[in-house]
Amino acid sequence: MSSRSSSADRRFARETGAGREIADLAEPVLEERGFRLVRVKVSGRDGGTVQVMAERPKGQMTIEDCAEISRKLSPLLDSLDPLPGGYRLEVSTPGIDRPLVRPSDFASFTGHEAKIELKELVDGRKRFRGRIEGVAEDEALLRIELPGSEEPQVIGIPFSLISEAKLVADQAGFRADLAASKAH
Repeated sequence: MSSRSSSADRRFARETGAGREIADLAEPVLEERGFRLVRVKVSGRDGGTVQVMAERPKGQMTIEDCAEISRKLSPLLDSLDPLPGGYRLEVSTPGIDRPLVRPSDFASFTGHEAKIELKELVDGRKRFRGRIEGVAEDEALLRIELPGSEEPQVIGIPFSLISEAKLVADQAGFRADLAASKAH
C-alpha cells in the first residue's frame, strides 16, 4: 500500500511554483525506494539550490541513502531544468527542528514543542507555539498558553490551515542526549 493512500501519511504541506513541480516529480521516486518526501525548497543561494529533504518512514537515513536519492533525482531534475542557469542539488534529512508535514508527524512527536504558522488569521493570530498533544480527525492538537487563561488549553488546528509547522529544538534534551552518549 502506498503512503499516499493513508491520510495520516499524506503531506498537507505543499510547495508552490518550481518547488511544487520538483516535489511532484520527486515524491514517487522516493516512495518507490522506501523513502518519504519531507520538503522541497528552491532558492537562489549559491547560484541556485534545490534542497530535497527526505526520511525513512521508520529508521535512520544514512549518507549513502542521500547519495542514492541524489543519483536517482539528478537526471529527472536535469530534464525538468528547475532553475534557469543551473542549480545545485542538496539531499538532506530533517534536523532537530524538523518540519512537520504529515498528520503522522504530529502523532509521532506527541509531547514535543512545535511552532505552527497558519495560512490565515484565526482568532486574530497566525502563529502558535505549544506542546503537541496528538491528532484528532483533521486537526493537530496543541497545548498552548492563552491570554486570560490560568491553565494551558488544548486547541485543534486544522491541517488545511497550516502553512508551516516545525519542531522547536529542545536544547536541554539535546544536551542530555550528548552527555549520555559521551558517558559510554
